[in-house]
Amino acid sequence: MTDLRASKKLLFGLLLLQTWLGFIHTLIDLEPVLHETSLLKPKVVIAILARNAEHSLPYFLGCIERLDYPKDRISIWAATDHNIDNTTAMLHEWLSGVESLYHSVQLQTMEEEKSYYVNELGPKHWTESRFTHVMKLRQAALTSARAQWADYILFADSDNLLTNTQVLNHLIAENRTLVAPMLESRTLYSNFWCGMTSQGYYKRTPHYVPIRNWKRTGCHPVPMIHSTMLIDLRRSASTALAFYPVHHYYLWSLDDIMAFAFSARQAGVQMFLCNKEHYGYLPLPLKTKQTLEEEVESFSHTVTEALIDFNMETSHYLHIASKPKDNMAFNQVYLINLMRRKDRRDRMLRSLEALGIDVTLIDAVDGKTLNSSQLRALGIEMLPGYKDPYSNRVLTKGEIGCFLSHYSIWKKVVELQQQQVLVLEDDVRFEPNFKSRLNTIMEDVKQSGLQWDLIYVGRKRLQIKHPERWVEGVKNLVSPDYSYWTLGYALSLQGAKTLLEAQPLSKMLPVDEFLPVMFNKHPKEEYMSHFKPRDLKAFSVEPLLLFPTHYTGESGYFSDTETSTIWNDETVATDWDRHHVRGDRSRGDKTPTPISESSLRDEL
Repeated sequence: MTDLRASKKLLFGLLLLQTWLGFIHTLIDLEPVLHETSLLKPKVVIAILARNAEHSLPYFLGCIERLDYPKDRISIWAATDHNIDNTTAMLHEWLSGVESLYHSVQLQTMEEEKSYYVNELGPKHWTESRFTHVMKLRQAALTSARAQWADYILFADSDNLLTNTQVLNHLIAENRTLVAPMLESRTLYSNFWCGMTSQGYYKRTPHYVPIRNWKRTGCHPVPMIHSTMLIDLRRSASTALAFYPVHHYYLWSLDDIMAFAFSARQAGVQMFLCNKEHYGYLPLPLKTKQTLEEEVESFSHTVTEALIDFNMETSHYLHIASKPKDNMAFNQVYLINLMRRKDRRDRMLRSLEALGIDVTLIDAVDGKTLNSSQLRALGIEMLPGYKDPYSNRVLTKGEIGCFLSHYSIWKKVVELQQQQVLVLEDDVRFEPNFKSRLNTIMEDVKQSGLQWDLIYVGRKRLQIKHPERWVEGVKNLVSPDYSYWTLGYALSLQGAKTLLEAQPLSKMLPVDEFLPVMFNKHPKEEYMSHFKPRDLKAFSVEPLLLFPTHYTGESGYFSDTETSTIWNDETVATDWDRHHVRGDRSRGDKTPTPISESSLRDEL
């Protein structure tokens, strides 16, 4: 009996061992389990409508190329016609160059190229036939995207600069049927409305400015988005969206963005505007009778604004002729820049190139490299009793270097007998139409016969008790009171001589304090008493045409004059702020132009 039990146990053990060995063998023979791969990015069609966009396409297309999104998941749909420039050839060249990168490319042109619409007054005039044609083209792009089973379509005007490379990813992540990135201009103008009248026109609301100025950030429901926007074609409600024909209940004025906003409302689709980040720029709308040349200049300003914070490269797939440059109304335009501030130099050179301004680069004197023996050799002595009005300290070496940089230009003007020059520092931002406005002022000055030595183009006004006096016979010119900053100024030959004859190196103070002394408007009589005569004929453009790129406390602000060592003590560093009173930018902020002016979109 015992043997039988033992045999059964042995048999059971052998069976168990065999089962276990088989299981182990099975495990060894099994291939490893593979993980699922990530999903492909959604398919996107980018719709580009361009008319007379030769000036903007290189920058616009450069932004499209830099989008951080797989190009093989993007199809390009482009249309152009009614051009008087090289837009058609430029689009052909670009599409040929990028065809292998994108999923597909398509260009739609007219069989017979026409330069103008019927009854059109100029390239900025929106006639009924133009509105209708643009609406048909937008609808054609939308239909094409649906036929390709695209997941999204991104409409982007050809003068919008999408500087944020993540903009497409961010808009998709919002998971909205209709969403736009907030685009900025130098004024309050942007690509959205917060209010709309019962007739479909723009309506002012208290909500617009806080959103436009990033006081309220997020993704906001709004009644109107335009210029650049993303449509989610996967949404069932998107099938009811249309640009053309207009909805059968539509009774508003013929206008593409108004008609589409109405279509969205009827389809039950809410428009959203996203301002969680800075996404890009757009130019201000032009008026009906403005010219293509004015449009080019306006866009150039948009480029200079973008260049303040972004490296705006043009498309790598276009051969672009160099833009003609000149010295404006001056014998020479000088740009002061520290060699170790290459970022500022590059930005300014790109900005001036965009504006068509020829410039002579002046390597600034680096205050950090100056020592006491060098200062003595140059005959530099500080003005007796000078103290900074805010920090109550003496000159910094950065201020000395800044003064010597300007001084070297004054000497050059006299040596070369230059009748009038423009001096620019490297931390300036240009106002819209800077070049034409300054040229006009200088021509008015010439025609009036006004005798002048120095004309401020950018400064910090410090006169607050009384308004400055307008100059009779010259528009946009005032007699300045005590001012800070030497952002930019026009200087005549006689003005340079006057400044040099004052022998300022032997009684030095900051250059922007020295200039008001020389036109007898400094509040410190003890400073002015060291300089005679104080008869510099100084004026200032008004409104100003130059402002700082950054103000104290803003991201990106840095001063080489304010953060340096004290005049006669290498061990004492400063981080004081003599400009701590924020400048009033005085830009004449502008709310969106009512849509009835028919100037908000500049595609076709």
